[in-house]
Amino acid sequence: MEASKRTVFSVKTVATIAMLCAIAFVAKLISTVFPTVSGFLSFDLKDVVIVIGGFLYGPLAAAIIAGIVSLVEMVTVSTTGAIGLLMNVLASCSFACIAAVIYAIRRDMKGAIFGLLLGVLCMTGVMLLWNWLITPLYMKVDRSVVVGMLVPVFLPFNLVKGGINATLALLLYKPIVTALRKAHLVPEGNAPRQTKWSVLIASLVLLATFVLFALVLMGIL
Repeated sequence: MEASKRTVFSVKTVATIAMLCAIAFVAKLISTVFPTVSGFLSFDLKDVVIVIGGFLYGPLAAAIIAGIVSLVEMVTVSTTGAIGLLMNVLASCSFACIAAVIYAIRRDMKGAIFGLLLGVLCMTGVMLLWNWLITPLYMKVDRSVVVGMLVPVFLPFNLVKGGINATLALLLYKPIVTALRKAHLVPEGNAPRQTKWSVLIASLVLLATFVLFALVLMGIL
């Protein structure tokens, strides 16, 4: 009987992860309408779904979702090939997996906030390093050109992108998990606690701030 229960839970978990992959890909498609920064940097909302998957099922699940969605993206809407696949996986995993590890250690709002903050910082650092390594090959320019873009372009872009995804994850985690719980896809133990009004208001203010910065980076403001 216990083995049967574990099997049913495993099937539900796989089904939920597959559904999160589909939602993350839709989020990527929606993101394609946003203007690019410096002609090739794109804001991407799929990390919101990936990190929520990580909060639910751990960092391995976040890595699996990131890998699957990035692979599907490469063979459908992306024009950057294997380089784009690598950069997408690195960005998503450095953000979502770090946040999921911290949340697994402390499963409360403070753990979620600290995990997301650390994820944004980690993703920003990782992408600075990998853009320094890979972007000269992608853009076919001398490395000194990319070095000159690290602080004025890549640094603010990744901080703003991470900030938008982190605040959206805080805002959407509770309603998404509540919906999954009502559909019996997530066990009761994964139910989020009530979000405090102070956290909600702070998240909305931060989101508005990051969106304004994004509009500036995209040249709209």
